[in-house]
This record gives sequence, structure tokens and C-alpha cells, in this order.
Amino acid sequence: MPQSVPELLAIACALLGFVALLATLRRLYRVQLFAATRSGVLAALLVAGAGLLFSFSLTLHTYARLTWEEPVAHLSFVELGPQLYTATLVRAPSSDVETFALNGDEWQLDARVLKWRGVANVLGLDARYRLERLGGRYIDVEQEKSATRSVYGLGEAPALDLWLLARAYPRWLPFVDAVYGSAAYLPMADGARYQVTISQSGLIARPTNDAAQAAVGAWH
Repeated sequence: MPQSVPELLAIACALLGFVALLATLRRLYRVQLFAATRSGVLAALLVAGAGLLFSFSLTLHTYARLTWEEPVAHLSFVELGPQLYTATLVRAPSSDVETFALNGDEWQLDARVLKWRGVANVLGLDARYRLERLGGRYIDVEQEKSATRSVYGLGEAPALDLWLLARAYPRWLPFVDAVYGSAAYLPMADGARYQVTISQSGLIARPTNDAAQAAVGAWH
């Protein structure tokens, strides 16, 4: 169904253009050349107007798709000790719950992302993703080299993995725009909660309570 005024106007112009074209053909059959010329010009103008309006509507849809976001996961944290947290990951939309022990000052969620080319995206094929791993990380780089590390896999690749196929055979899948890894990371804090979404550009993480807001505000 049409979802914008430009689309409605474009459809109206296309229908009127079709009617004018039928009138032109009928007048040509009757050898009414002057009348046929007038209706032919009108038909051409209406069809051209419909094309312009459809193009404008497509542009509007393109900008709308750029703002698309889909929930991926919710993360919450409980502090167990210095630089040690229990992380609870709730996947979206399945609501599956998993818990992990994370070492460090920050959490990091990684995903593999498959993005479609513009036309396919406008038609409704949103970026697809697969969560790959969740880990802890340290702010201090030297500590990252020597301290206890913690990282967990979040699922195995399916038997038919379009991400791997698109990377290995890009010419076979011309409608795929890009395949890439995306990561989001923010500080861990006792009681902090975050939401992670995916957009056309990758993962986005946002604090969802005061504890997380405070942790992000003091982040350095």
C-alpha cells in the first residue's frame, strides 16, 4: 500500500497518463491528429511526472531506512569484585538469557554484519547480523596485555552461512553491499544496564538506567 503523498500522486499521474494514452490511440485510429497530439503530450507529461514523483518517494524511503534500528540484546551487570562482573545477556527478540563472568573495566559485544545494496535495502531487506562473542576489556592497554582475559562465543555459524558465502563469492551475490565485523563497547558498573541495537551501519549501544549513565559519564 502507498505510504506517502508522493506515492499517491505518482499513482494518480500514472493512471491519468494511461487514460490519456488510450485516448491518444483512439484519436489516432480516427485520424484526429490535432486532438491525438494534445492527448499524447498530456500523456507524456503525466508519465514523466509519475516517474519524478516515484523517484522522490524512493529518496524519502532511502532516508527513512537509514534511521532503521532493531534491538539485538540487553546487557546488565553485577559487580563481584575489582574488575570482575557478572554479565547477563538477554537476546532480542528471543529473550534467551545467558550469564557470563567478565574481567576488566568494559564489556564488548561483537557481531558479523551483512548489509544489502541500496535498492534491496529500500525494498525492506535490512542488515542481517549474527552475534559472535562477548568479552571483557581493560582501559589500560598494558593491563590488557597481562591481566586475566575473558571472552565467550555466542553461537556457531549455521550450515549455510550467507555471510561467509558473500565474503567468499562476492560476484555471485551482487545484491550484497558489504560484509564486515561490528563491535560495541561501554564501561561495566554495578547495576548498569544497556541496550544494543543494530542499524544499517552496525551495532549501537546505549545506557538505559542511571547506573549506566553515570558509568558512561565517568568513562575515560
